[in-house]
Amino acid sequence: MGKIALVTGASAGLGTELARCFAKDGHDLVLVARRKDRLLALARELESAHGIKAHVVAADLAVQGAGANVFAEVTAKGLEIEYLVNNAGLGSSGAFVELPPERELEQIQVNVVALAQLTRLFLPKMVARKSGRILNLGSTAGFQPGPYMATYYATKAFVSSFSEALAHELRRTGVTVTVSCPGPVATEFGALAGNEESRLFKTSKVYTAEEIAKEAYDAMMAGKVMIVHGLKYKMLVQGLRFAPRAAVRSAAAKMNRKM
Repeated sequence: MGKIALVTGASAGLGTELARCFAKDGHDLVLVARRKDRLLALARELESAHGIKAHVVAADLAVQGAGANVFAEVTAKGLEIEYLVNNAGLGSSGAFVELPPERELEQIQVNVVALAQLTRLFLPKMVARKSGRILNLGSTAGFQPGPYMATYYATKAFVSSFSEALAHELRRTGVTVTVSCPGPVATEFGALAGNEESRLFKTSKVYTAEEIAKEAYDAMMAGKVMIVHGLKYKMLVQGLRFAPRAAVRSAAAKMNRKM
């Protein structure tokens, strides 16, 4: 019998592909995102193709307290979440002083607060039954400061640090935490964040959402703490440990600017 996975940001990109991974393996789903019409279409597709049950929870995680509302709705449905996938994320591009402050705070709310809130709410039952897996979507951005995407890089640093710390705390509980750290991915995120025209996207290898989702899913199921996707990015992350911080900042700034 399949178990239930909750996937945030399920209406597009990595979230949709991760939902498909669970459905292919026979797991029921709770699909969470703002766009209910897209969630309903995905739910119908997955139920028809794989014979699973897909529940839809329309929620804007940029709104304070949205995570608690999602948890309350899932609890009211009597659903027990075995797999929690914190995939929803926002980004922005440009000099911090020039960007709309509301958008920067929304990034922190979605990428940090909602992720931590959902994890804290669903984790106790996982620990109590000694079974559960959490997948958090981080980024290679989380390993360095990122001028011209300052808030986004900072939130992803939180995701990596938080995930690794939780993974250590939960040893021998039967619950695992995995953080997935991709580089650029071909999703609508780039356009929405405004960095589609950056040197990073124009000169780096850009992975498909399907590629990253499958690797992240497999890593979570294997109980790995962290996966950095692609040899190039693995080498980059290791190199950051030895590079002068001023050089790291300058390189990131160059990559984040539009060509």
